[in-house]
Amino acid sequence: MFLKDHDLIQMDEVYLQQLEHEQLKTVSARLLSDLKEAHDRLNENSQNSSRPPSTEAPWINLESENNTEKTEEFLEEESRAEADLSENTEASGSQEASTTSDAEDKDSEIDAKDTEKRAKKKPGKQEGSTGHGRTQKLPVTGEVTHQPSQCTACEKNFDSEDLFIATTGHFIIDIKVGAEETPGLHITNTKHIYGETTCSECHHQTSSIPEKCAPDEEWSVEMSQWHLVGPTLVSLICFMAMRMKLSRRRIQEYFLTWYGLQLSVGTINQCIHEAGRALSPVEEKMIEDVLASELVHIDETSWKEKGKLLWLWVFVGTTAVFYTVGSRGKEVLEKIIGPLFEGWIMTDGYGVYRDYMNRLRCWAHLTRKARGLEESLNQESRIFGKGVLAFLDLLMESIYAAREGPSESLLPQFKEKLEEFQTLCEKYRNAKNDKLRALAREFLNDWDAIFRILEHPHFPITNNLAEQILRHWVLLRRANHGTKSPQGTRTVGILASVIDTLRMRNLSPWEYIAQTVEQRRKGLPVPPLPQANLLHG
Repeated sequence: MFLKDHDLIQMDEVYLQQLEHEQLKTVSARLLSDLKEAHDRLNENSQNSSRPPSTEAPWINLESENNTEKTEEFLEEESRAEADLSENTEASGSQEASTTSDAEDKDSEIDAKDTEKRAKKKPGKQEGSTGHGRTQKLPVTGEVTHQPSQCTACEKNFDSEDLFIATTGHFIIDIKVGAEETPGLHITNTKHIYGETTCSECHHQTSSIPEKCAPDEEWSVEMSQWHLVGPTLVSLICFMAMRMKLSRRRIQEYFLTWYGLQLSVGTINQCIHEAGRALSPVEEKMIEDVLASELVHIDETSWKEKGKLLWLWVFVGTTAVFYTVGSRGKEVLEKIIGPLFEGWIMTDGYGVYRDYMNRLRCWAHLTRKARGLEESLNQESRIFGKGVLAFLDLLMESIYAAREGPSESLLPQFKEKLEEFQTLCEKYRNAKNDKLRALAREFLNDWDAIFRILEHPHFPITNNLAEQILRHWVLLRRANHGTKSPQGTRTVGILASVIDTLRMRNLSPWEYIAQTVEQRRKGLPVPPLPQANLLHG
């Protein structure tokens, strides 16, 4: 736009009236250009631009004819309410200002002292404090004695003659899934007892202790059988956090309200991170499965990590999905795809994808942008937008028809049409209108990737697969405002990959997560990732 706020503030009727005729024509042309561009921006929505549907206001229904009137009425009522509130606040504030100033000075001194004390203290439990244990006492539903089976000294197999003495124990709270006759979820509280067995022959004492996974510098969370929450309950917590998009505190509220079970926010968060660590070894396998596909759909969206802007990438293959969070540069793409990948990729118009020769472009983005130009107030934009839509519709009809027969190239059939359209794009590559110029150049810069589909009409024409599968995690980001730590970010990528991969294979990810956590707590390797369920296609 030509004119900024500083320029418009200086313009009024007096200013316009004192201008010479030629000057007035120049100013009017600039004002008209800015007005049209402003109208075009206001008219943008998810149907005629690259804006996602989530950016629409919740009260707007694109299919309604009265959207504009309803929105204007809503905004007018909102502005009147704000005006009334500001008048009342100013009136009451002037009366209370004098009486509260002294009290505010005293409060500020107290707050300063409290802030100084808190700054010296480290977060969490203070060194030397007594602390406290779990206060909720649940009825015991079962008991498991972990008695050693063999003497570690003489290798004698223990029997009833060997004395076992319990030395320690702990409780594990878990979820038991009901059978077909008695469906539902039931809370279990199992007491696990550990101790020492004295060998009757060599009198050596062999102790039993909870197993645990070896330490990992990348993860601060420990994996051990000495854990309050059982594997199935961990999987349920992951389901509520990742699929239901519930915050840690809402998960806590759910268990307390419906099961009477008290779990701290820290315990819930630890369970989610523990699941991420347990599943981390299967990342390489999922990448292999993605790259084994003939065509990989790739997309990316913004992700916040404690206020830091990152990007969530998704790579969708035939039988696997892989997510990773990192920068928006090409290093992430090179790390996952690599230079040796010989398959095809389907992407949007982001520039980092242009280094790959076997690349297809999503036509949905181009269609939305063309529709926005068609609805523009700029005459050149409208002409170009209509031309793009008509040309793409013609090509799509031929592509759909070609899919019903043998896969043959459509390039010879549309050679002249493509040359005409390329000439049209060249005509507007230096247009004054920003969006017109940008779309014309986008076609020219990505020409081969856009129209390569004519050589391979059996490939999809849009990147909707990646965009739809990524949509759920965009909603999760909006609900939880991203993640708070690098470990939390990594956990989201791992869990999202496993969940969507197994859902694509018509398998339950939650059974696999519970099984993996149980195995890894014992120090055992991660179970192999289940293959596609052929019974369900």
